[in-house]
Amino acid sequence: MLVSQPVRRGVALVAMLLVASGLQATTLAPADAGRGGHHHSVGPDRIDLPDGWRPEGITTDGRRLYVGSLADGAIWVADPRSGDGEVLAEGSPGRVAVGVDYDRRRDVLWVAGGATGEVRAHDADTGAVLATYSFPSPDAAPRFLNDLVVTRQGVYVTDSRHAELAVVPLGRKHHRGHDRGHGHHGNDLPTADAARVLPLTGDLVLQTGNNLNGIVELDHWLVAVQSNAGKLLRISPRTGETTEIDLGGASLVNGDGLEPGRHGVYVLRNRDNLIVPVRLDRRAAEGTAREAITDLGLDVPSTAARLHHSLYAVNARFTTTPTPTTPYWITRVDLR
Repeated sequence: MLVSQPVRRGVALVAMLLVASGLQATTLAPADAGRGGHHHSVGPDRIDLPDGWRPEGITTDGRRLYVGSLADGAIWVADPRSGDGEVLAEGSPGRVAVGVDYDRRRDVLWVAGGATGEVRAHDADTGAVLATYSFPSPDAAPRFLNDLVVTRQGVYVTDSRHAELAVVPLGRKHHRGHDRGHGHHGNDLPTADAARVLPLTGDLVLQTGNNLNGIVELDHWLVAVQSNAGKLLRISPRTGETTEIDLGGASLVNGDGLEPGRHGVYVLRNRDNLIVPVRLDRRAAEGTAREAITDLGLDVPSTAARLHHSLYAVNARFTTTPTPTTPYWITRVDLR
């Protein structure tokens, strides 16, 4: 999600990048043209975030959008139908919000803390921090807890610097209280000492730069993108064994966030300003990269949330020097 490499923008460059990667692009209308220029629009095509926000992760509870801040770990919530939003959780010096995911069973937002090595659980209604889990680095290289996904078994967090997943188990053992069902605001969160790591074996080979990044669950497998290598990897959540998914030679370099689709995943290639639908077979062993989507409103999109036949892509703008007045926004891409 944080890769340092300058890029020139423009439709011509997008075409060159696609030729190099063997993909084609569909260019949509500018996301801020008329605020609702797409057919079947369910809300504005551009949702402005607070200036200086420095977004990276986005998720949805099916009604609202939640966006974290790299600057101070704050969380912003918005109504996608109107584009109106507000700060849900205030930031704090030294706090970071990279990937975020919504936990429907507990009504909790899980947040990856990047180089802090922490994972936080926030109440999705009040923004209050309910629990913090620490994952010390196993060596001299600091962790970078990048993105995460919530499953029935646990919260699985990618570390872009180590061949491990940080894990917060979500079984009953080690929990503060009893599981009382959906929407009870984290009453069944595990205690801090439940945090563990899952070593990764198999096809994952660490390279210089950002390795594992976006992660999702598909049919009881975990699927993650290795940004620097341009690969998708299937991961066993039980053993940690990784298997490269055969994409027929297609590259997903600069792959950042992943978002599940009907038959696979959407891969956000951040600095390429592309969203690549990848169709996967039932075992997530083989995949086909489909026609890539671009949009003139995209500016280094890092992650996306799928809602109402749309992808809401948050623009991290990593090639723009961040200041307190730098504008940031979400771009809605119609999938119909």
